[in-house]
Amino acid sequence: MRRDAIFYAIFKRVPGLFFELVEQPPAEASSYRFESVEVKEPTFRIDGVFLPPPDAASQMIFFAEVQFQKDELLYHRFFTESMLYMYRNPSLYDDWYGVIILQSRSLEPEKTTIHRSLLNSSQVQRIYLDELGNPDEQRVGISLMQLTIASDTQMVQEAKRLIERVQQEQITVLAKKEIIDVITTIAVYKFANLSREEVEAMLGVKLEETRVYQEAKQEGREEGREELKLELVPQLLALGMSMQEVAKLLNLTIEQVRLAAE
Repeated sequence: MRRDAIFYAIFKRVPGLFFELVEQPPAEASSYRFESVEVKEPTFRIDGVFLPPPDAASQMIFFAEVQFQKDELLYHRFFTESMLYMYRNPSLYDDWYGVIILQSRSLEPEKTTIHRSLLNSSQVQRIYLDELGNPDEQRVGISLMQLTIASDTQMVQEAKRLIERVQQEQITVLAKKEIIDVITTIAVYKFANLSREEVEAMLGVKLEETRVYQEAKQEGREEGREELKLELVPQLLALGMSMQEVAKLLNLTIEQVRLAAE
């Protein structure tokens, strides 16, 4: 299971979750959009960029990196990509902030001296998911992200408790439906060997009621929107649907679904 892929799916669907981690989120946090951008000459792909709305008082851009494996060149890559992006877009933003999310402190590169001025600055925040504390005592957004590092047994128990919690509490940051969507997304990534019906039974939810499924169903009814349909294919497959089910839902051929998945 690739946990960085889980976070990409989470942030793409609910960008506001990212700012649950940021120490000083911008006033327009709910209006930011999440993108994966490519910087050419040379080519770098930045997986996590949060872009401010055009009318934001401060045009601050947030760069995010999620790391679940050891990489000695992590900070070389992160800062190079971030600086190069700003070099290519000098007039779009007036400030930046970097957030590096690691599963644990043990994944830190051995040598960080060369980047010490940035790593120790007020513009960079490092977060270790296994040091955030008891999930039951955290804000809902933090608890959601902690599900990604829970063991299979713990994940099921914590997911059920979190679902019960959001049903009982007054949630303001995220809609309850969005929270269920995120929990479902994490579950289908972690239990890729289970069928859709088994995941539903395990969590006590219906995947047909999630937002990504409903959006896909609407796209499947509309003609002339092939590109949008193809973008939904990976998300639906992540929900545990078969290629045949996705093709039928989106009114695509099996070959189109296969190519989009690749």
